[in-house]
Amino acid sequence: MSAPVRIADAATVRLLRPGDRVDVVAAERAGPPRVVAAGARVAEVPAPEKGAGDAGALVVLTVPQDTARALVGAGAVARLAVTLC
Repeated sequence: MSAPVRIADAATVRLLRPGDRVDVVAAERAGPPRVVAAGARVAEVPAPEKGAGDAGALVVLTVPQDTARALVGAGAVARLAVTLC
């Protein structure tokens, strides 16, 4: 399943290429960071949005359906970051 995910640090997203594998980490104000998706494959890195400011950047990941749901939920309440695998 394809899951569009907004990553907080747009500069990090610019380092990604289709086929890369990443872990997605959710950082909330309360509690330690947690891995939401492990080893997700980067399917697409859309062109940067004009005027996005501090809104981060979008990346499309290929993940199982349950992981896609977890990513959507985490993105609604936490800042998301990626680490390259």
